[in-house]
Amino acid sequence: MQSNRLEQTALRMAALAAMAGAAIVVNDGTTIDSLKARLGELHETSKAIQAKADAEKRDLTTDEAKELDACMREFEEVEASIARRERILAQEDRLGVPQPRAAAPNPIAAAAPAAIVQNAMPQQQPAPRDGLRNTRLSTMEERQRWGFRDMGEFAIAVRGAVLNPGNMDQRLVQNAALSTYGSEGVGADGGFAVPPEWRSEIMRMVEGEDSLLSRTDQQTVAGNSITFPTDESTAWQSSGGIQTYWDGEASTVTQSKPQLRDVTIKLHRLTALVPVTDELLEDAPAMAGYVTRKAGEKMAFKVNDAIVNGTGAGQPLGILNAACTVQVGKIGSQVADTIHAKNVVTMWSRLPAASQRTAVWLVNQDCLPSIYQLGFAVTDGTTTNVGAGALYMGPGQLQSGAPSGTILGRPIVVTEACPTVGDAGDIILADLSKYLTVVKGALRSDTSIHLWFDQNATAFRFVMRMNGQPWLSAAIARKSGSNTLSHFIKLEAR
Repeated sequence: MQSNRLEQTALRMAALAAMAGAAIVVNDGTTIDSLKARLGELHETSKAIQAKADAEKRDLTTDEAKELDACMREFEEVEASIARRERILAQEDRLGVPQPRAAAPNPIAAAAPAAIVQNAMPQQQPAPRDGLRNTRLSTMEERQRWGFRDMGEFAIAVRGAVLNPGNMDQRLVQNAALSTYGSEGVGADGGFAVPPEWRSEIMRMVEGEDSLLSRTDQQTVAGNSITFPTDESTAWQSSGGIQTYWDGEASTVTQSKPQLRDVTIKLHRLTALVPVTDELLEDAPAMAGYVTRKAGEKMAFKVNDAIVNGTGAGQPLGILNAACTVQVGKIGSQVADTIHAKNVVTMWSRLPAASQRTAVWLVNQDCLPSIYQLGFAVTDGTTTNVGAGALYMGPGQLQSGAPSGTILGRPIVVTEACPTVGDAGDIILADLSKYLTVVKGALRSDTSIHLWFDQNATAFRFVMRMNGQPWLSAAIARKSGSNTLSHFIKLEAR
């Protein structure tokens, strides 16, 4: 009978072990990691929804509010699922802890003084930090960093994992993206994903005050392309599109229909490859500042340059190469490499009235001496000079948000994307809210020490997928007058 009870107990223990093994398969690190990756996706989506409304200085629409609420609900559900799975793993760890074996007391140790025994016995080492499984991350900020203090500590962990894969820091999440080396199971081939907090930090630099991207009509997509229906008909257009007519009593009403066209934009890839020496890796704060600052600066300018000069082939279509951009001619007696008041007034006259509230002046810094002197003589219809008209206003004189001053009340944005003074496009009048940009998600980051292994340097790669182009396919025809209008006007070469 005693033997039967022992056999039954053994069978029950075997069943519990089998159940625990099944739980490990269902709730392994890969599943938890995928849920944590989903948390990052939901967070980025929520930020994008709110940022779009903030950039347009408006409240959330009904659809946006519903989508944001849905993201928040799913975020809480995923968090709860992660917590449940981690509790199961914790139970598994406790079940697997070996029980201490009883042993006879050591007579020598019992007779020796306590200080000698303490020095003779090996000191207990602190348990290694094995990542998020046994580390309680109580705040959202800690979860966003995956337990790392800063990007420097993360980079050192990446380097250590590749040099000693058997002692990998479990806070790292291996990137399963394809690479030129073919294998995704080795850190040398796949690299490691950068935690979400640092992806956001660099993305904010791209969308900073000096970035043109934040001034555009920015859309976020999940796929590789997006299609928009557009209507380019004007209110005064007499044919095509919806028309209105004056009609008499009992007369037949003339019919009309919308005139739409599809605009399809496919994403292009922008990358920054930043080498960092091992000395900088050891100096974690200096390395983190270097990577984030340099990658942000490089990508910010590349986006600005594409919005102004892009060819549309493998990159956005820039303002200067767009078919809808209007070019204003110079005046007959104009001196080379100058900007005249008549140039500015003529450019302003080619901007649609609705855009005069939102347009900005994009200028090369070499244009500033001419801009600071913009003005013209005011007469009373005779040769008598009765005053002077100022077109330029200094910083803070008209708008507090225009650090470079204003022309005709609109802010000046100084950018190296514009060519030097005297070249076509050195000064551009642009309503960037009529320039469409499409961005896919957040910045993706990869790390590898093998690209420049012989030079003791680590490569950090940052990838952003985007595209852009003006909304209009051609300049706007007028009802009265031969001069066309556009949201983008440039001054010809002088």
